[in-house]
Amino acid sequence: MRSVLSGKKVLLGVTGGIAAYKTTYIVRLLVKAGASVQVIMTPAARDFVTPLTLSTLSKNPVLSHFTNQEDENDTWNNHVELGLWADLMIIAPATANTMSKMESGAIDNLLLAIYCSATCPVYYAPAMDLDMYKHPSTQHNFDQLTSYGNLMIPAGDGELASGLSGKGRMAEPEEIIQFIEKDISSKLPLRGKKCLITAGPTYEAIDPVRFIGNHSSGKMGAAIAMELANQGAQVHLVMGPSAVLVHHPLVHRVDIRSAQEMYDEVHRVIQTVDVAIFSAAVADYRPLHPVGQKIKKKSDTLSIELVKNPDILASVGAMDKKPFLVGFALETENEMQHAFAKAEKKQTDLLVLNSMRDKGAGFGVDTNKITIIDKDKNISRFDTKPKTEVAKDIAYEIIKRIL
Repeated sequence: MRSVLSGKKVLLGVTGGIAAYKTTYIVRLLVKAGASVQVIMTPAARDFVTPLTLSTLSKNPVLSHFTNQEDENDTWNNHVELGLWADLMIIAPATANTMSKMESGAIDNLLLAIYCSATCPVYYAPAMDLDMYKHPSTQHNFDQLTSYGNLMIPAGDGELASGLSGKGRMAEPEEIIQFIEKDISSKLPLRGKKCLITAGPTYEAIDPVRFIGNHSSGKMGAAIAMELANQGAQVHLVMGPSAVLVHHPLVHRVDIRSAQEMYDEVHRVIQTVDVAIFSAAVADYRPLHPVGQKIKKKSDTLSIELVKNPDILASVGAMDKKPFLVGFALETENEMQHAFAKAEKKQTDLLVLNSMRDKGAGFGVDTNKITIIDKDKNISRFDTKPKTEVAKDIAYEIIKRIL
């Protein structure tokens, strides 16, 4: 099951408290979730857990000083770059001493310099003895850090290092990860939205072993499905014959073969979705009379009568009540002219155009180059990019128009 932390760049700040030993488990859970982890330790934290352990688990060198002191060239660890690199920062354990400095803006180590430079969400997990936790200065720091936009992962009740029992025990690693995943999920822009995506080719049967089809791989549609799911949407992916795999708990995939099957599945769910994206390369024609048995090679020529397939995009565009509609156009000549005509005829809110003449675009490749035309005939052009990045551009254009 894919975590919302997958692909995230995470700074894990470790401070000098006995709960630092738990950070080994936090690192393992983050890596297992698919995150890239950079551990930053205060000098005092090195007394509680070894940098070697955390670097081995994170697969990255652990940083604890402004310069790499073991490097004869004294390389600088750029706290500004590290703060900009991260998608999120976790400080665990967050001791009373470190929180006091976070509140006041005091910077006497690399971790605090990165914290003050970070532009990403910052989560912190307090860990201290119960009387220290209850102290008015600590409670004041909690309030101030919250006012700065930091997110506290509440401490739990339990046995403490002092031998006492009460509030102040750092949240368990699993609780920390669950808190962050829940918070990220709650803020995703498409949370609560339902999206329909068609992808891949259709195969129109000539006989039981032959078909009319095209070279579409389904990669673009799959990338869009993943990106919309990553943004919180529930995605209904209608996929023609394709070897592309899609693994995400918010993506429900329905495999079809023919244009008619795709048409039927689209219209089965179309009234339940907020956004419909038609990226599939649907065959325009199908054999009028597919043969039940394999056609034998008896003559030098073979004639097959073809009939038009239903136009799925147009059928949705003509509906009185329809979702936000995104169409695709793959052209080989007079691209803009054909794209504008298609956008008007199919009544799309957005039309994504790509040309077979553009290097890096078209079927089967991992890149694409697109132009997006909206219903007001505004044009946005994009450079050639990996399809995963193209999917982000498309998702962004959708999100800014429907929210």
